Amino acid sequence: MNLQTVFQDFNPSKFLVHTCLMIFTALFALRLDGFIEWNYWAVFSPIWFWKGMVILGATVGSYVWWRHPHSRLEGDAYVHYKAMLITLALHLILLMFELLVCDKLESQRHLWILVFIPLIFISIVSIAVCIWAVKHDRSFELELFCAVNVLQFIFLALRLDGFVTWSWEVVFVPLWALLCLSLVAVLYAIVFAAVLLRTPQINARQRRTSLNSALAYTFLVVPILVFQVLLANKLDEDISLNYTTVAMPLLLSHLTLIFMSFGAKGGNRWWFGIRKDFCHFLLGLCPLLQEYGNISYQPRSAQDQPAEPIVFEKNEKNIKKIDLMKPVEPIISIDMPD
Repeated sequence: MNLQTVFQDFNPSKFLVHTCLMIFTALFALRLDGFIEWNYWAVFSPIWFWKGMVILGATVGSYVWWRHPHSRLEGDAYVHYKAMLITLALHLILLMFELLVCDKLESQRHLWILVFIPLIFISIVSIAVCIWAVKHDRSFELELFCAVNVLQFIFLALRLDGFVTWSWEVVFVPLWALLCLSLVAVLYAIVFAAVLLRTPQINARQRRTSLNSALAYTFLVVPILVFQVLLANKLDEDISLNYTTVAMPLLLSHLTLIFMSFGAKGGNRWWFGIRKDFCHFLLGLCPLLQEYGNISYQPRSAQDQPAEPIVFEKNEKNIKKIDLMKPVEPIISIDMPD
């Protein structure tokens, strides 16, 4: 086990987001079923923590950017800083949507179409952000999710306000189409992993990577599809399951995303002004982790143990001395005449 390998591809931003979303999903389902009697402001506490960390990280990063002008010349510092500011702006608009949702659930004094206006605005702006991210080789998962679901957000707002009386299976049509495309991608990943496993020219590391990707995307997409089917039937009152049971597949998808964050790589170096990879920052902050990170442990069975100990001589003089002391046998033996 190599500790540095575990952390070198770790993406702390995705870990924080998916952990907060998983906790919020569990609390929201429990609140809808009446197992807890908290108000919705408390139920949304993981969301407030997530947004608070975003605002705090961007504030500290901007302060470091202002106090250390020489750091702006380090590689793609300007691209990282602009990406952080864009992410901060999108999260502030998303925070406005979440505040309106929480207030709507508590007071019932707004129309849902008004609540969804910030989210629809984010979906439109996210198209331009995705184009910018592709040009500068930046990740854009949240922006892509908002951009492809703009029609779904409009359908949800109209259905919740009663402007349309469609069944929930019809309301979720845009999401069904997106999940179908995701299933095609999952099938392609599974077939590709199976082909690599049968190809002898591919090394073991590439086979393991493709297999892990196929398994991860399978445990991500299939539970979401199951959750979507259960939720549509629950809202149409075709089944009598509680919301906690319905949310179980979604919690599995969140757990898969948390595990995938340990191999997601990337991340913005200007969050909290660390200006380096999270692995290097963590190992530099904790000397003990740095010491243990340089040690790799490999399990070895008794059959793999060598029969005789192997001694490596590092001193050249000792090596020459050992070589001189070895007996030398001639290749051709010449007998001297009597």
